[in-house]
Amino acid sequence: MRIGLLTEGGYPYVSGEAGLWCDRLVRGLEQHEFDVYALSRSERQEAEGWTPLPPQVSGVRTGSLWDTDDDGVGHGRRARRRFAECYGELAAALCTTAPEDPSGTSAKASGRAPEGEPDTVSEGRSALVADRFANALYGLAELARDKGGLPAALRSETAVRALERACRAPGAHRSAREARVPDLLAVAARLERALRPLSLDWYEDDGLGAVDLCHATSGGTAALPGLLARHFYDVPLLVTEYGVRLRTHYLTEPDAPPAIRALLAAFHGRLAAETYRCAAVITPGNTHARRWQERCGADRAKLRTVYPGMDATPFAETGESPECAEPHTLVWVGGVEPTKDLVSLLHAFAEIRKAEPRARLRIVGAPTGPEGAAYLAHCKGLASQLFPDEADGPHAVGRNPVSFEETGGPELPSRAEAYGAAALVVLSSVVEGFPYGLVEAMLCGRATVSTDVGAVVEAIGGTGLVVPPRNPRALAEACVALLRDPERRARLGAAARARALELFTVEQNVAAFHGIYLEMLSRAPARRVILGDNGEPLPFAVPAEAHVPGRWTDSTARVVARGGPGWATDAPVRATSPASPASPASPAFPAFPASATEGAR
Repeated sequence: MRIGLLTEGGYPYVSGEAGLWCDRLVRGLEQHEFDVYALSRSERQEAEGWTPLPPQVSGVRTGSLWDTDDDGVGHGRRARRRFAECYGELAAALCTTAPEDPSGTSAKASGRAPEGEPDTVSEGRSALVADRFANALYGLAELARDKGGLPAALRSETAVRALERACRAPGAHRSAREARVPDLLAVAARLERALRPLSLDWYEDDGLGAVDLCHATSGGTAALPGLLARHFYDVPLLVTEYGVRLRTHYLTEPDAPPAIRALLAAFHGRLAAETYRCAAVITPGNTHARRWQERCGADRAKLRTVYPGMDATPFAETGESPECAEPHTLVWVGGVEPTKDLVSLLHAFAEIRKAEPRARLRIVGAPTGPEGAAYLAHCKGLASQLFPDEADGPHAVGRNPVSFEETGGPELPSRAEAYGAAALVVLSSVVEGFPYGLVEAMLCGRATVSTDVGAVVEAIGGTGLVVPPRNPRALAEACVALLRDPERRARLGAAARARALELFTVEQNVAAFHGIYLEMLSRAPARRVILGDNGEPLPFAVPAEAHVPGRWTDSTARVVARGGPGWATDAPVRATSPASPASPASPAFPAFPASATEGAR
């Protein structure tokens, strides 16, 4: 099977956010062939290079989301008029989408229609706007394909004026009507970057037209090439989201002007709805992401929850040696930033010290960006105020019960070492997607106390305590309860390790996607034409096992994939014995309700 893997800011770049997950997936599915289509986010990311690629990656094609060089493509009068029409329709679809409902779902779904009554007016209007957005998007794609690209046109005055007309038109929502010229310029620039995949040369017979399916490793811009491959070649699309792009937009740039936030939210919502409509299968990483996808219009019949796969090997030794934990030590591990709410953790630890004077808190992690560095300095200052240095005697050097550390040094070489020193692992976040740090702690066999945010409850099940966010007293009470009960800690830690090994390993993740790939190809087999020596199509030349792992076609035949990569017709492929396919696991895993969680609330 030939898979087009679509990434943005990730694999195969060394500094990619989701590169490690993609690398594990590709290496685990060695019986398939992967073509990687990667969008880079910065010049620095490109300069750092690629991670070593396995043999099953047959090729990598890249596109830039940061380069603003002029493409040099000039358009005639007819093309400019066609661009103005399509872009105007796109802008109109964004301006007529209410900012509180960017995905275009009906008022009934968002609670504005009376319960039990059909909301046919809102549903019909939403469908019209969705069609308007899709027609404009694919119209721009066809124009870009015909004329060699649209970057200059998307940055042109024509685009800004089309946005302005849409914002001033009757029926535009209030936030759009309030947009000023600087807001319109900012929105046009952001839309140009998001729509840059339209201008790539990936949509040819020897590109995405030759793959059996497209697998987008995130939504948003990364999924846009998959939409175009489906539009031009009817290639089935699989979308995997461990973090929903629309949710990310809401959490970033909170200080941006309302007009910019509303128009960009409408774009991301419309793009998400179109992606979910066209995708054959959607695989959220947890129920939290699944709810967001359903809110954005995803069909439940297409959803398959596939938990992230993590390598349990680095944590095996720690997980099998629970006795190495320090009995009075709490450990927090992660990237330091305001959403982690370390301030509440420090205030909670002040309450813990009153009940357990021997308790220590180790905060392990590096700051995330300039904002994280400022937040770390603030937390260090707060810790020095709340906990003066303590000494065992008048001539001894004092030591603060709170320490700030980073992994990679001789005292703390790895995250497994950090978890190994913990009697209890704590998470205090106010915003969280899938809690990878908690799963690492579970693989190490450690009991946890966490705030009830994101997919925390779903991840830990009944193997840890859960408290409300921004509640230092509840967090302190839960920690004290476990510090005073070592048998309960050991029981929860063992259950947490068993749960993590069952649900969150690389093996289950790879098996799930292997099964989904086969399911998708069984529903939408690739259209291939087998040519004989005379160049004429051979009837019945594609055997029934054409999509079984391995190469089964006759060595004298020439294979043309949807019309065309030239390298596929040069030389015959030597037949090889097929690898034994792994038994596909069920691609869907049950969610674990909050009621099953043992916790102090």
